[in-house]
Amino acid sequence: MSRRRPPPDEDDVSAFRQALHEAGVRRIVSDRADAGRPRRKDPSAAERRAAAVAAGNSDTTSRTSDGRVEPVRPSEPLDFALPDLPHRTRTQLKRGRIAWEAGLDLHGLTLDEARSELEGFLRDATAGRMRCVLIVHGKAWGSTADYPVIKSHVNAWLREWPAVLAFCSALDADGGTGAVYVLLRRRGQDA
Repeated sequence: MSRRRPPPDEDDVSAFRQALHEAGVRRIVSDRADAGRPRRKDPSAAERRAAAVAAGNSDTTSRTSDGRVEPVRPSEPLDFALPDLPHRTRTQLKRGRIAWEAGLDLHGLTLDEARSELEGFLRDATAGRMRCVLIVHGKAWGSTADYPVIKSHVNAWLREWPAVLAFCSALDADGGTGAVYVLLRRRGQDA
């Protein structure tokens, strides 16, 4: 049970007000927050922003490297995620719980053809606001290399692609270590 306090004595209220006055405390005139001074229009910032947007939209011939890549064994699972990707999302991708919306099969293509197909596919998937896609790279060894060439290059290319948030080897039903689920950033979405 709460007890009500009696109202303060008039002498106490007067002493309190006197102490506030002596301390320089003033009554608030406005109950609105001061947002500070208004932002200046910075023309150079607008120019930089426009240049960045134009550079991001330019359709360059290739966004992936064609240099030497680290060889990957045929049965080695692939796994990559940006550091700020939520653990739950990464786990769902690994378990195949994020439905893939489109697939690309790179079997039988040369390295240059595979690269071109992959880049076009990723551009289309990003433009179509797809969240997850499947890429079948296979596990076959190259005729001139002792490792799966396309699988190794796909591993490198996907790490370089700006819209790729994560990728991992697929479940056996979708190709196992011969395919990857790729989680894409939708346009205008942060990691």
